[in-house]
Amino acid sequence: MLKSSVAALRSIIIVAGLAAGVAVAAQSPSLSMLGRLEPGQWQLRFRDGSPAQQICLKTGRELIQLRHQNSKCSRYVIEDGSDEVTVQYTCRGANYGRTSIRRETGSLAQVESQGIAGGLPFQFTAEARRTGTCR
Repeated sequence: MLKSSVAALRSIIIVAGLAAGVAVAAQSPSLSMLGRLEPGQWQLRFRDGSPAQQICLKTGRELIQLRHQNSKCSRYVIEDGSDEVTVQYTCRGANYGRTSIRRETGSLAQVESQGIAGGLPFQFTAEARRTGTCR
């Protein structure tokens, strides 16, 4: 009798834990830190000396897929902090990436990204700085 009661209790705990996990997984991460970046024209300065790139930020989410800007990709949020986010994404055609964005101020952020684009690996770190309004 005691063994069956313990087994039943374990089953209840496992089911409750799974239900709690499903509830957490069903919640959509907000990535609210990206919304605290000022909209406008931003310049990306790459640490490896590559030419600077201009980008128009509306929501800050544009920084997530810099190597896959026009691709529809599924995203999985790894970290959703107050000053840093990390997102992993997968696009059609075996392209994917993982990007971390750290907010220093509303007009300055650090971006690190790596993955596969066009069948080739990429990795970069860049400073993103707001330079004005979008053109």
